Amino acid sequence: MKQPNFLFIITDQHRADHLGCYGNPIVRTPHIDAIAARGLRFNRFHVATPVCMPNRASIMTGRMPSVHRSRSNGIPLSLDATTFSQLLLEHGYDTALIGKCHLQNMEDRPPLVDPEDVGTLKPTPGYAEATHSDLEQAAYRQELRSTWTDPEHRLTLPYYGFSHVELCNHHGDETYGDWSRWAAAQMHDFEAHRGPGRGIPDARFSAPQARRTPLPEHLYSSAYIAERSVDYLRRHVASGSRRPFFLKCSFPDPHHPFTPPGKYWDMYSPDSVQIPETCAEPGPDAPAHVRWIHEERRQGKSLLTAQRMFAVSAAETREILALTYGMITMIDDAVGRILNALRESGLADNTVVVFTSDHGDYMGDHGLMLKGPIHYQGLVRIPFIWSDPAASQTGTSTESLGSSIDIARTVLARAGIAPVNGMQGRNLAPQPGVPAANEPDSILIEDDNQRAYLGFSEPVRARTLVTASHRLTLYLGADWGELYDLNADPLERHNLWEQEPVLRGALLERMVQKMMALADRSPRPTRIA
Repeated sequence: MKQPNFLFIITDQHRADHLGCYGNPIVRTPHIDAIAARGLRFNRFHVATPVCMPNRASIMTGRMPSVHRSRSNGIPLSLDATTFSQLLLEHGYDTALIGKCHLQNMEDRPPLVDPEDVGTLKPTPGYAEATHSDLEQAAYRQELRSTWTDPEHRLTLPYYGFSHVELCNHHGDETYGDWSRWAAAQMHDFEAHRGPGRGIPDARFSAPQARRTPLPEHLYSSAYIAERSVDYLRRHVASGSRRPFFLKCSFPDPHHPFTPPGKYWDMYSPDSVQIPETCAEPGPDAPAHVRWIHEERRQGKSLLTAQRMFAVSAAETREILALTYGMITMIDDAVGRILNALRESGLADNTVVVFTSDHGDYMGDHGLMLKGPIHYQGLVRIPFIWSDPAASQTGTSTESLGSSIDIARTVLARAGIAPVNGMQGRNLAPQPGVPAANEPDSILIEDDNQRAYLGFSEPVRARTLVTASHRLTLYLGADWGELYDLNADPLERHNLWEQEPVLRGALLERMVQKMMALADRSPRPTRIA
């Protein structure tokens, strides 16, 4: 069997219903919609965790965060972890990443969690953690913004299995890496055209983190990823290589800050967008953590310029939605350029195209913005489209549950490569002659935070079970939880935690069963005893 190429497109903080092919009537995404028209669209695909770093690690390893140990932002993925890109590379693939990686830390700021004081004698260096891996060594500082101030810095290749990397880390017009060097070479005062404090005034927009960037469209990160991806495809053909390729195009948008450049800034009017039905002040029956975040905003204590969630008004939601749609359409235009290059290069007939995101965003659901440990569907449900030119059925969709941990096994199966021991998830797109995996009856979502907030005295730790009909969420240390009937109450307005004790108990048992099934099975025993 001839091994296929893969074009793997991933966006950042992009909920499923912010695409035309997922039913959005406003945002224009014709090129991504065309991928769905030629492929299989998953309508109930969920994250393993709704946070960038750990879910990106879950995608690459096919393992839950508690298993691969990059449980939250701030914990690099171990260089000892086996990624599916490493397996592709070992089996003859040319593996390339263009765009955001975020398998290691981007920020130099210290963590929010202080080490525990366990006695008067502090652990000696190398013995402060349960394992001896030193996450402060240079090998784990390769993606830090400060490291990239050295003009000679490059990633050590292969990097988590990628033999070619052109990095574009962070978000909006604040990205850095190979991209910033590329852009600076084309604009002598490049740094003066981006970042906080350098936005072009626009009285129409006052929402938090909305900034009209002076950076021109052709130098923005989405345009860079398109240009470099097109160049990669053309060079692959020109080289005469017979090796199949895996090209990961990783867009930092539409993650905040909301900085679509040029025509994309006002491509959508705030008056033209539809805000969520639940974009309102929470009532007295709303979960405690939702009421807490709204009360924080009322008291003027919200961190409106930070990475964590905050409460929003309807007007702010309209502005942010309009700008987010502009960022998404710019991504779609970039995707169109890449797909066109794929066709022109004669590679499309043997290239599987995949589209997904690392997590969603509240985008006004329940009056919330960004992301956090409140697992509404807008946050935990993401797009996943699998378009295989060899597949018999195209333009179809499925209600089967899927998870980010399924991606690794699905790609490897299509490439004819066996998964490693300990790789979780299932093959979502079995080929002829390959037995289909049993459909799961539930999906587990993990969420471990550095922050103690939302009314919790300790850093928030949550576990969610999603079934075909319900969503149950349990919080460590809380005497309450969340339970929603997703069929009768798709907007998750009515918490049934107290009203349905029998159902709650049954779902809690299923959650424990799921957690047991996802416990680590690596390494294998080397002897009987």
